[in-house]
Amino acid sequence: MARTTTTKRKPTTRGNRSNGAIRTYRAALNYLNSTVNFERTPLTRQSVSQMNLGRIKRLASALGNPQNSYRIAHVAGTKGKGSTVAMLTEMLKACGLKVGTYTSPHVMHVRERIAINGEDISESQFAKLMNDVATAASKPRVGTPTYFELLTAAAFLHFEREEVDIAVIETGMGGRLDATNIVKPDVVGITSVNLDHTGILGETLEAIAVEKAGVFKPDITVVASPQTEGVTKVLRQQAEEVGCPIQFVGKEIGFSCRFESSRALGPHTRICLTSPHGHFEHVHSPLCGDHQSLNCAVALGMLAVLKSRGVAIDEAKAIEGLSKTKMQGRMEMISDDPRIMVDGAHNAASVDALMRAIGQNVPYDSMVIIFGCQKDKDISGMLRHIRLGADKIIFVGTGAPRSADPQDLAATFSDVSHKMFQVADDLDDALSIADRAVGRDDLICITGSFQLVARAKRLIAAKKAELEAAIQA
Repeated sequence: MARTTTTKRKPTTRGNRSNGAIRTYRAALNYLNSTVNFERTPLTRQSVSQMNLGRIKRLASALGNPQNSYRIAHVAGTKGKGSTVAMLTEMLKACGLKVGTYTSPHVMHVRERIAINGEDISESQFAKLMNDVATAASKPRVGTPTYFELLTAAAFLHFEREEVDIAVIETGMGGRLDATNIVKPDVVGITSVNLDHTGILGETLEAIAVEKAGVFKPDITVVASPQTEGVTKVLRQQAEEVGCPIQFVGKEIGFSCRFESSRALGPHTRICLTSPHGHFEHVHSPLCGDHQSLNCAVALGMLAVLKSRGVAIDEAKAIEGLSKTKMQGRMEMISDDPRIMVDGAHNAASVDALMRAIGQNVPYDSMVIIFGCQKDKDISGMLRHIRLGADKIIFVGTGAPRSADPQDLAATFSDVSHKMFQVADDLDDALSIADRAVGRDDLICITGSFQLVARAKRLIAAKKAELEAAIQA
């Protein structure tokens, strides 16, 4: 297939091993965890002022700019990026392409962020990559890269070495100053723009939209989810200034959806989409919720653009691949008795979408929500949406340094709702409280933070293993 990017180089070993070489996965993690990590550390005005693309550009240059050796689909937005990346990846993979994906945050382990055809990078590969990236980072004038910058460089290098056909890259936070924004994409996707990270990206949707639009590149088509009137106006203005075409789902891209239920699929949504580059009829959206139908539309729109740019796309195979999309930590059922669902919804818009999706797709008599979030979030907004779905809520800390105090969450909740709530000492305590409160047809939902979701998955897995061991004894 014709390529519009730099010709691939053969995989090479970059960097020289030194006395301080990273030789094991544990050493790689120790090195990463010794760096500045804005995902776990509260952001200050000083740290925000240090955000720029200089370090990642110099680091990538020291590695030979591996991000220029394959095609790229770049996805930005506030809500729905991970889902859009997952759906687009499955469609491309089904067409026989070798597809790299770079996503954040991770749920269970950091290697989830860097994958090829759905397979996480191995521990040995990760250690070797981090050794070579660390060697490059130690060169004069590179600077001191952050946790996210080092991971981004590692992903770019891994995809070059493994000779992927295309990489689907998710921005971390924002867009304009995001470390992924040094790529030269074939298509850009913009999912729903909502209020999040307001202390960094701006206090209004329009200000945040400007930051997200920082990923626009001249002549590279942007496929955008439906937005508010103000955000739509900003994105169009930014596209015009940059010189790139922009297609909005529901405007330039014709879109319709229908909610239905069948014995084979249960409750689900089918969508029809007509873009300037392709047409899709009655496609089953594989993830639950109206918001996921819009994310699916963005993924399909991006797929059509890639096909128009010479990527070998078989639409029938792509749609078959789409149906296999699964998302860890998104409406994921981790226990059947009691029924426990986890979801990493971590801003007001995501919590709203989660409550609606559960109401549409998950039958239950009553729902107990275990909730914990980071203290720099729109807590009032999240809790206003939680109250609409929860019959009872249990507040708990996430276990992360930026965790909101559960007592503060409870105090805020009492201001917006008269529903029952409790504060738990820890997640194990919260689950015990919830277990005593539910019956066979009830649901426990754990949400508010990916850190909380990860802790829940580990805890439930450990309880299952303990039970199985007891049965076998």
